[in-house]
Amino acid sequence: MSRSAIEDLLPLVAKPSRYLGTETNAVHKDYRRTDLSVLLAFPDLYEIGMSHFGLQILYHMLNREKRIVAERVFAPDIDMARLLRSTGIPLPSLESRRPVAEFDIVGFSLLYELNYTNILSILELSNIPFTAVERGYPDPLIIAGGPCTCNPEPVADLFDAMVIGDGEAVMVNLAHTWLRWKDGGGRDRREVLALWSEIEGVYIPSLFDMTADSSGRPLVKSKQQEYRRVRRAVVAELEEDAFPDQPIVPFGRPVHDRLRIELARGCTRGCRFCQAGMIYRPVRERSLASALAIADRSIDHTGYEDLSLLSLSTGDYECIEPLMQRLMDRCALERVAVSLPSLRVGTLTPELMGLIKRVRKTGFTIAPEAGSQRLRNVINKNIDEKEIVTTVQNAFDLGWQVIKLYFMIGLPTETKTDLQAIVDLIEQLRRLKRPRKRKGRLNVSVATFIPKPHTPFQWFEQISLEESQARIRWLQERLRMPDIHFKWQNPRVSRLEGLWARGDRHLLSLLLEAYRMGCRFDGWTDHFRYDLWMAACRKTGIDIDYYVGRRRDRKEPFPWDHIDSGVTKAFLWEEWERALAGERTSDCRSGDCNACGVCDLQVLAPRVNTRCSLDSSKAQPPLQPEAGAGQRNRYRLTFSKTGSAKFFGHLEMVNLFTRALRRAGISVEYSAGVHPKAKLRFADALPLGIESRCEELFVTVAEEFSDSELADRLNAQLPGGLSVLRCSATKEGNGTRMPEVTTYRVQLSGSRFDSNALEQFRKKETAVFTRTGRKGKSRVMDLCRVVDRIVLSSEDTLDISLRHMDGVILRPAEVLQFIFSLDVDQLARARVVKVAAM
Repeated sequence: MSRSAIEDLLPLVAKPSRYLGTETNAVHKDYRRTDLSVLLAFPDLYEIGMSHFGLQILYHMLNREKRIVAERVFAPDIDMARLLRSTGIPLPSLESRRPVAEFDIVGFSLLYELNYTNILSILELSNIPFTAVERGYPDPLIIAGGPCTCNPEPVADLFDAMVIGDGEAVMVNLAHTWLRWKDGGGRDRREVLALWSEIEGVYIPSLFDMTADSSGRPLVKSKQQEYRRVRRAVVAELEEDAFPDQPIVPFGRPVHDRLRIELARGCTRGCRFCQAGMIYRPVRERSLASALAIADRSIDHTGYEDLSLLSLSTGDYECIEPLMQRLMDRCALERVAVSLPSLRVGTLTPELMGLIKRVRKTGFTIAPEAGSQRLRNVINKNIDEKEIVTTVQNAFDLGWQVIKLYFMIGLPTETKTDLQAIVDLIEQLRRLKRPRKRKGRLNVSVATFIPKPHTPFQWFEQISLEESQARIRWLQERLRMPDIHFKWQNPRVSRLEGLWARGDRHLLSLLLEAYRMGCRFDGWTDHFRYDLWMAACRKTGIDIDYYVGRRRDRKEPFPWDHIDSGVTKAFLWEEWERALAGERTSDCRSGDCNACGVCDLQVLAPRVNTRCSLDSSKAQPPLQPEAGAGQRNRYRLTFSKTGSAKFFGHLEMVNLFTRALRRAGISVEYSAGVHPKAKLRFADALPLGIESRCEELFVTVAEEFSDSELADRLNAQLPGGLSVLRCSATKEGNGTRMPEVTTYRVQLSGSRFDSNALEQFRKKETAVFTRTGRKGKSRVMDLCRVVDRIVLSSEDTLDISLRHMDGVILRPAEVLQFIFSLDVDQLARARVVKVAAM
């Protein structure tokens, strides 16, 4: 497929940069010179998928293999999907624009159950049959991985293979096995699936059947005696070379727009509601030296101004304080903020908080989960009220103004007393004072508990929709207090999420029917259609209560029993009984082994740092202020914005230049205050869709550069379509000024300008134009005064010069629509180039 086929559609969609694929650190291999092409598919929008670091790890590992190329595709938004259908253009990958159906393997990341309809959307837009049994040569092999595969059954029939556990432990092995099969002349996909079934962590759904036990209850049974259970794949150690230190820097505003470093995988706390805490065991910490080395390289290669340290419980990382100290010695000088998004009450000390705030205060979130100590004991959340209060008070004392608190309703054994305890705890926290006797603000979020597979609570029922709504209303009424912002997850979403988390293969008919009815992006509030899902349930005969609304006995088989997470079912049942008794289980990090079944204590065992000091011969010294720091050297940059760069909005341009300057090693002046920002000033906030040969940017830097050096260093870091043309020093007081007249060249695509309409306009003495601003305010202007010059150079091309009146900048689209009555599509498809500003 030609790149232009998709680019012709980009002017017609919102956020077109999400479809470009030309980001910093994206890999562009010639797939014709490789032997295996893998497409990493994420069934949600680009902004969500690019926030998932697992995809970046797989992209990095596969692309470093010479014979393999890995590319990306995301679920196109509604507007793009509609255009693809109407034009018949098959969904392409980002990097090469190659149709999805032409790849050898398409691998989906399954992170959230309510993304399942988007899997169907990607397959349909790619002209690929939905189910594995319908596919054959030359269709790609469709595989999946991610946390949702711990119960793969609801979508098992869609996939040829599914990865259970750590993807980097399996994905390269799958690829190498495919290459050996292909090198041997393989064409029968059943042969490669048989080979894949021998790899630990690989589930081949076609080798299992949905049957029933002696009581008529659904049972998943293997067709092969030697392949009865699938053991989760586990990476024994977090290797430095497997972690990408040049991750792709996304365009736009991804949900997590920051650099991320995985400090540890797994958790030893043993919270009984937490699926991740069970299925990612054992805990494996990255060494202090490795974490620092990755951070150093990644900051240099990305230019990010925020760094997030990831794990299920970052505060439990043994070397967290020396790590933070070393990071902040570097990051404070470079204005890089460091955040720890998964801190537990009790691990966030005043010393740690003080380190975090050295650059700027990042978000502060704690999760008590339950209001009463009794219920926290039931769920094994081993924190007490005093620790919660002390942590919040410390945060207020150190300058945080807003604290986020997370709770769940519907936990096993929950009573009205436990709900009242949530209210009492929040009231107590609300009374805590910030410095100067001011109160802080609390953002309180509540979600309905979902009993997930492979947890001690998998035998428990999910509370009904009506009960969930009643408990949320009860809390809402009692939390109408000053300084409290209360929000909740839609209980209907939680109910549907529970269905897909706990379902079996019978649900595929429901998924297909809901998709046919129009369900898409079900995890998004503005797209979620519970009414359509209920209609699909009625049509397919699916009873949600059967899956989520009843308690299971110990003998009843689960749809996921053939998936071995490593944690034994006997241990989970024992934990269920301890929960009902209100007994706590200790943390095996510091106590005795709890015999959960994961570790063999030889190859697989907890990997916890015992050394938190660095070899002085290998440790990098802290960064020192650069020579000339404190100087103020101001430069005017003239740059062009052409080709695909026209799809960058103004805020994207600010990000692109800020990060390019960082990667180029150019120290920029920053603003003061709580959230310092790089001081960049664009002469014109050029709208999305307009190209330019004469944009100006003013920047103040610490060093003195020759004009060519600054331009060359910056051009080496800018994405395609952006190029610094000239650079010159300018005096400190010379700020940006608004030009009096701006000239544009406009070329229509597939239509022509009406010369008669232009003549009619020229004859007018006045042409009243009303512009309505974003806030609804109207501004009346005379276009005869605004248009300085307009000349047709051909039937489809004109030059137009516009005066800027009273500080208002009119763009060509507004004027040309008035003069020529062009429709929205004609204006969107037109090529508009700013050629001069005087």
